[in-house]
Amino acid sequence: MAFSIPDFWVWDFWTAIDGPTVHLYYLRAPMSLADPQLRHRNASVGHATSVDYENWTDHGVVLEHGAPGSADESATWTGSVYRDPSGLWRMYYTGSRYLRPGEDTNVETIMLATSTDLHEWVKTPGALLSAERPWYETLADQTWREEAWRDPWVVPDVSGTMWHMLITARSRQVPAGVDPDDRGVIGYATSRDLDSWTAAAPLSAPGAGFAHLEVPQLVRIDGKEALIFSCDSSHLVGARRGSAGGVWALALGGDEPFLGELLNVADAQLVVGDELYAGRVVETPTGPALLGFENVGQNGEFVGRLSDPLPLRWTDDGRLVAYTTERVR
Repeated sequence: MAFSIPDFWVWDFWTAIDGPTVHLYYLRAPMSLADPQLRHRNASVGHATSVDYENWTDHGVVLEHGAPGSADESATWTGSVYRDPSGLWRMYYTGSRYLRPGEDTNVETIMLATSTDLHEWVKTPGALLSAERPWYETLADQTWREEAWRDPWVVPDVSGTMWHMLITARSRQVPAGVDPDDRGVIGYATSRDLDSWTAAAPLSAPGAGFAHLEVPQLVRIDGKEALIFSCDSSHLVGARRGSAGGVWALALGGDEPFLGELLNVADAQLVVGDELYAGRVVETPTGPALLGFENVGQNGEFVGRLSDPLPLRWTDDGRLVAYTTERVR
């Protein structure tokens, strides 16, 4: 059954696998706020476990906003969990700091918490990584409502000597003649110790039709590499403006596409529409599947719970599709 909590909205999420147990980390906020848009500035990170991605045991909140003046003083947002070579679990998450009441203006920062058991988490003091010029748009550029620098996804290098981080970011520059909002890129940083990270040029170029590419994930599905990301209809820009958004997939070649040429995210194809969002590929007992949060209901209202897994398959023409019991989505 879909994962939900009475009286709380549930949305973005990420997972960690320890033996047979799936550890789910998810954003939550109380429905008593009344307006679903207020959930963003009131988000905390919850924790649940399962062995099949369908039957869940909730364990409550594991991360909350920080003290005034901290990079996560307003809310804790989306991240990922990685187990380092020593066995320590590391949660790279987004700290959000809203600057003024009643406005969307906020600054996002990558932060770190650690755990030995996936249940108790300890924040590492201070910001880990922030958006940097010359590559990335910051609030000082006054070109967007926020300093977008969130949703870190960490993968190891095949050499075993460094790590790569993919980030939701926006380019500081756009080519001449391109929609000024068309700045969404895959931000990029590297580390040799998982503690100190260095920002580098983005892994994709602006002008692909996305104001942002949220919750990026590099995955292998049935032996093929893919980049998964989300961009809803309201944040499609440029030539895509007015078309349908949701969860997207870009088929990739090679084991380390992010170390070669820029990822051509303009070639990404829609997997599911706005009814689901922040999709993540997971490996279930029956094969690869897509999880997302139920975003838009039949009447256009925000739903705020997780879906059941949707099996994923590649078509003969290289498109990734998600299946329900009735039809291909």
